[in-house]
Formats: sequence, C-alpha cells, structure tokens
Amino acid sequence: MSPEEVRARGWKELDIILVTGDAYVDHSSFGTAIIGRVLEDAGFRVGIIAQPRWDNPEDFKKLGKPRLFFSVSAGNTDSMVSNLTPGLKLRDKDAYSQGGRTGLRPNRAVIIYSNRIKEAFPDVPIVLGGIEASLRRLAHYDYLSDKVRQSILADAPADLVVYGMGELQIVELAKRLQAEEEIREIRDIPGTAWKMEIKAWKELKERVKEKEKKQDVDKPHNLCEEKDGEVYENVAEFFKNYIEIPSFSDVSQDKTAFAKAFRVHFLEQNPVTGKGIVQPHPKTVIVQNRPMRLLTDAELDHVYELPFTGEAHPSYTEQVPALEMVRFSLTTHRGCFGGCAFCAITQHQGRIIASRSIESVLREAKRLTQKPDFKGIINGVGGPSANMYGMECKTWEKKGACLDKSCLYPRICPSMSTSHKKLLELMRLLRELPGVRQVFTGYGVRYDLALEDEKYLEELCAHHISGQLRIAPEHFSKRVTNSMCKPGREVYEKFSEKFTSLNRKCGKKQYIVNYLMSGHPGCTLEDMIEMAEYVRDHGGYTEQVQDFTPTPMTVSTCMYYTGFDPFTGKKMYVAKDKKEKAMQRALMHYRSPANYELVYEALEKAGRLDLVGNAHKCLIRRKKG
Repeated sequence: MSPEEVRARGWKELDIILVTGDAYVDHSSFGTAIIGRVLEDAGFRVGIIAQPRWDNPEDFKKLGKPRLFFSVSAGNTDSMVSNLTPGLKLRDKDAYSQGGRTGLRPNRAVIIYSNRIKEAFPDVPIVLGGIEASLRRLAHYDYLSDKVRQSILADAPADLVVYGMGELQIVELAKRLQAEEEIREIRDIPGTAWKMEIKAWKELKERVKEKEKKQDVDKPHNLCEEKDGEVYENVAEFFKNYIEIPSFSDVSQDKTAFAKAFRVHFLEQNPVTGKGIVQPHPKTVIVQNRPMRLLTDAELDHVYELPFTGEAHPSYTEQVPALEMVRFSLTTHRGCFGGCAFCAITQHQGRIIASRSIESVLREAKRLTQKPDFKGIINGVGGPSANMYGMECKTWEKKGACLDKSCLYPRICPSMSTSHKKLLELMRLLRELPGVRQVFTGYGVRYDLALEDEKYLEELCAHHISGQLRIAPEHFSKRVTNSMCKPGREVYEKFSEKFTSLNRKCGKKQYIVNYLMSGHPGCTLEDMIEMAEYVRDHGGYTEQVQDFTPTPMTVSTCMYYTGFDPFTGKKMYVAKDKKEKAMQRALMHYRSPANYELVYEALEKAGRLDLVGNAHKCLIRRKKG
C-alpha cells in the first residue's frame, strides 16, 4: 500500500494496482483481498490503493504507474448503499472504513476513481470490477438519480468490466496483457463486458443482412481486415452467440423496453448455456460476453487457502467494523438458488452452488484456532446462505440452473437435493477441533430448506445457536411474499413450531429474530397493517427491519421502476411517495412513540382507525384530542 512496502518486497515497479473504496483488509470476505491474493499467486506484483482522496489525482500516483493495468472497485458494496440510507440520507457509519467513519468514498466511486486515474496515467488500461461495476454493466435503473443510467462502461473511461466473481477473468486478462496483447483486442474472455465502436457494430449488422439475402448466413465468413480497431473473423458466429437487447435510448424512454431488456439478460446469466448480450448506447455499444464458468471445488479450495493474514492493513490505527463481524467466520460455498426477487446474487454469484471441500474448510478453521485472539468461537459458517453447502441439482452440470422455473418458489423443486448431510458432517468435525468451543450459525439459514432435513434442525438447535437465530421471512402478507418469490407465512409458522419443539426437546430457550421489509413492490399500506397485526398476534416484534432499496439488476428493482413484473407483465402497486414509504416502515415499529403520528396517519388513510384505541387488538392507543 506504500512505496516503502513495494521496495521492501524488492520490486522496482508494480504489475497491477487495485483501487478500492473500502479500507484494505486482507481477509477472504473482502473482494479486493481475494483478487489481490489470486493475482499474487499467479506471479504478479500487486499494489493496493484503498479509499484514495478523489478531489485530485495525487493519491492515485502514490504507487507509480503499473506495468499492466489498474483495477477499480467501489468495495464490497455499491457506493450508494455504503453512503446512503434507503431514504437517501447520509449514513452515520461505514462498516468498511476504519473506525466506521463516513465520507471516505464518493458516490459512484468506480466512475470517479476511473476519471482520476485517467488524468494521472492517460495510457494505462483500466479494468472495472466488484459489485458496483458488475451490477451496472448494462443500462440500469439508478435510485439516486431516479432515472435509467447508461452502462458504467459507457460513463467511465475504462476498457473492460469484469462481472461476477472475477478470479478466472482477472488472471487470464493479466496473462494476456503480460504477453503483450493490446487490451482493445481482448474481446473473448467470458465474464467480461467491453465496448465496440458504433460504426463497427453497424457494419457487422450490415454484413449479416447481406449474407441473409444470399441465404448463406451460416457459412463461415472471413473478416480479417480491421475496422476501427475491431476484428471479427466470423460474423455469423458472432450473432449466434450474442443477443441484441433494446438500446439505452429505448430502455430510458420506454418501461416496456426496459423490462424486455432486463428479462433477456437475466435469463442469460447461466454459465452453461448463457449467451452474450449486446446493448447499443448513444456513443458506444456495450458487449457483455457469456458468463464465466464457476470455479471447481479444488480451485475454490485453493483461493480460500491463499495466505490471507485475516487482518486490516497495519497502517490503520482503528478497527474496521466489517472485519470484526467476519474475523472468525468461515466461507463454505458461493452462489444461492433461493431466487429472492430483491437479491442481486443471481446476477453476481449465480444460482449454482460451488462448495469447498470439508478438508479445506477444516484446514482454515485450524489456522483460526492458532490466532492469539481466538477465544474458541467460530461465529459463522456458510456463504450467501448458511445451509446450501454441498447441495446440487442433477441438471446443473449439463444445463445449468433452469430458466423457466425457480428452485424454491413457489415450492421446492423435486430435482433439487436438499440433504444437509455434508453440512452436518462439516459442522460436527468443526465442533471436534481442538481449541474450538462453539460453532455458531446465527444468521443466513434458509428455513424452507431446513424444514426438509429434521436432523439438520436438531443439530442446529442443539449445538449451533447462541440464544437467537436470525431468519428472513421478510413479510407475512401472501401478496408481498409472492412478489418477493419468498415462501409464505405458513412455511414460516411450520418452521417456528418445529424450532420451538426441538428447543424444548433439548432443554434450551432460544428465539427467532425476524428480518422484515417494507416498501417492496406489490406492498400496500393494507399489507403492512396485515403484517403489523400478525406480529401483534404471534409475537416477533423486532428492530431487524429495512426499507426496500432498489439496487441495480434485481427483479424487484425492475418492478419498482416499471410498475409490472418483467416475466408475467402483471401490473403491481409500487409505493414511491416518500410519505407513504415512511408510513409503511413506521408500521413495522408501531410500538415506537416516535412513530405514533405516522402510524395513526397510515391507519386513517387505510380506513383502519379500529386499530386505534385501548382494546387488545389495537396497534396504538388513542390520544386525547
């Protein structure tokens, strides 16, 4: 991170410099650390510029000019999410900055960092990655500006976007640049997006039209000549492997076109059968190559066993809160087949589960036990979910995840293996490690899956909960859970009853803490009142709530912007008025005195003043006057 550290390694220059909006933490839960270690393992000299000042290019010069490229990321989260609440107010804490301090990264960090780099080093290639760039790789709805924005690649002075989990892409790119290929010629790496000249795109389409007229479009056609830096050897082959979606001009003006474009690229996020996507923009054409394959189990083992220190950079004098949450946790797998409409994992990690071996996880756990500050507690084991480790579907190898149905909604697909056997074996072996006193799974359990394996639930209650289990029913209105693609409350009730029964059986008092959501597309004031009444009657009042935030490339965000389901075309209610969103959120905290006026107003607007008064069924008391 400093010229002194570069010299201490005996290096005269760096091959690659990673720029990140997070503080630098060398832990495998942080994307920059993973990419840095993977590149180092491949033989490259890597530097990191963390949270640079962005009002001028000086911070971007401190490690000198990299020999190959800069890689730019906003960090582990989109900078809008890091900086702003769902109400677009400044957050008072940034978990990915030392001391939790705010103001250390700009909004739209990837674009701003790229501009400063281009000022400092105009001729050095810039590669964008991480969640912000990955989910903004095509035209997308932007909540901060409340409009459709161009692909981040059209707005930033960059050459490529690496989307998804980027280890394979970034190493192949580095090796090809090392071999002196020009970055403008590197157009075939899966899991990347790049820019094509508009003129070249129009010529490409014209050539196809000409060949179609001659009825020999499927015959190879050699285009060895170079046009504006673009070379294509087979026009017909290109159009077999790429799908053109509505242009930025179309999707920014027509919500139906936006939904169509979203539906097409959403259905192509399959590493086995997915095709590339082409989307014309006013000054360029964005080409997204097909998704990169998943890491094999052995490759995933290797990545997570690279020599991470597990610590924040020693130059920091304050703790990084996000590290404290994961310091003694273990990542077992990637991907999630849950398919929640509001979640971006489908578009980033994918629906297919890639799992580490039990032996690899155990080796990492043993290293944790050797840390001087380890107190015997592993506080998290899992991935995007806690209990999908080792699960698979028999169709994944040949077809990838199904395009026409969800794995878990509206019911669990019979093709999906829901056995927790491998996870149970891993958890038992972790418990038996010398130096390990407790292995907790306090969050991330997909409870509809857990119900499929009673042995897992028994083990969970007996050994792996520290008093509270956090789960995410999100809502108790059927209409809303349907729009979220989440199981209904009958599944939640079945789980709750089973959880209570098993805890009674093992003589423990443990409780469920619910994560709930307001303001999701399809959710009305009446739905929120229904949820408040359900909480009143069944318990479970919680502070673990959030207001829906439209983040790029999720199904829910498409619903929020267009007002209808992109797959069915069904219209749906969307609460966009700030006052109504505040009322919906207040109904989840109806007991809070600070929310009294908003709750009263919501009940009045919905015609439910019967819930105001001193009767047992009332949500709030009536005040004099």
